[in-house]
Amino acid sequence: MALPDRDLQAAIAVTRFGLGARPGEIAEARRDPQGFLKAQLRTRPAKPPRAMPLDRTEAIRAFSEAQSAFVQANRRQSPEAQALHPELSTLRKALRDKIQSDVVQRAAHGATTESAFAERWALFWANHFTVGAGNFVRTATIGPFETTAVRPHVFGAFTDLLVAAETHPAMLLYLDQHRSIGPGSALAAQMAGRKSSRAVGLNENLAREILELHTVGVEAGYTQADVTEFARALTGITFRGFSAPERAGETYFRTIAHEPGPRTVMGVRYEVQGEGQSTAILRDLAARPETARFISRKIARHFVADDPPPALVARLEEAWLASDGALDQVAAALISAPEAWAAEPKKFKTPYEFLISSWRATDRIPKMPQELAILTALGQRPFYASSPEGWPEEEAAWATPDGIIKRLVWTESFAPKAVGGRDPSDLAAQALGARLSPTTAKAIARSESRDEGLALLLMSPEFQRR
Repeated sequence: MALPDRDLQAAIAVTRFGLGARPGEIAEARRDPQGFLKAQLRTRPAKPPRAMPLDRTEAIRAFSEAQSAFVQANRRQSPEAQALHPELSTLRKALRDKIQSDVVQRAAHGATTESAFAERWALFWANHFTVGAGNFVRTATIGPFETTAVRPHVFGAFTDLLVAAETHPAMLLYLDQHRSIGPGSALAAQMAGRKSSRAVGLNENLAREILELHTVGVEAGYTQADVTEFARALTGITFRGFSAPERAGETYFRTIAHEPGPRTVMGVRYEVQGEGQSTAILRDLAARPETARFISRKIARHFVADDPPPALVARLEEAWLASDGALDQVAAALISAPEAWAAEPKKFKTPYEFLISSWRATDRIPKMPQELAILTALGQRPFYASSPEGWPEEEAAWATPDGIIKRLVWTESFAPKAVGGRDPSDLAAQALGARLSPTTAKAIARSESRDEGLALLLMSPEFQRR
């Protein structure tokens, strides 16, 4: 398959592999489009969004303690509940501010980064290992999860990324792993017959999602018995309670909660006991060819097409297996694959991608949470993926009549603030390069105002797709 000419390659490099072109970025990429992308590959940690705080354990602890005290006082119908309410409201607001800061800073980084392919790659893996929201405590862990468990590993070994993601407190909390206790464990024996406010037993959520969504995929042929055995191996992995004075929120292995005995998962028997048992299973799952095939297809679907070319999937799978899951080598194979450079854009932007690319095209930076509020109306509220599958990739999920109308309404309000005194025809050339069609260029040039010209650019088929 022949590659497009250099001008079109440059536009594709920035708008398909990246997050949309900033002024001058396509011209920079034109010198060597593939080299422009490969220069962003690195085994050192991917740069986190600036100023995103790594730790909010203290804020979570304070809120959790106040909430618990408020609930208990309410149950007793104690006058203390009324006195605690202002404190709880203050702590809730402080935690909400931290969450909103995470959202805004990640968007601002996306809008300004010079390594947009590296950022898209990191966002892909954050969505692959989705940690969805549900309450303040869970939501407050998502920013730190991306920063500490995902970004440091996205160009390293998949094994390291897998272990870091699955054992992070955010994932354990999201999938209720901290509640999982081996039925035959010492802790279960201690608690037998006790009255408890929660059910005691095995929780299979984490094991099931690792197999189904994070590694081998449903077509690998694992059974319910494999899920249960894996869940037994995972027992004991938890995190220290947020009420602990020191090391709160830290992942650790609780030996007395672990189900003793060897395990067999997908035909492999694991004699190793304790914490090493789950780690051995995770490492084997990372190395399985089914994992390479499943995730290679997912990468190709994200970057190139909802129904990706089989040849592209095969190239990625080959690079994965040849490098033992070295993700920088898989990314390099994606960049080198001619199928990834097809002239016709096949991907429809998600709402988040649409906003980020709009900010990049106009050289603007989101600074306030209100600037991202439209994402909720568009169905992609930040940090609120509706299931462990993460945000959908398919065009059908986003290119709905209601979604298009809401994008248009947002664009009409955004354009007057963003265009300034600039010529929208110039912005169009900078944003799309050789992807700009004569029809769209003519419509923008003939627009009655700069505002209308920019709105036409942002709603054009070329801009909505990548």
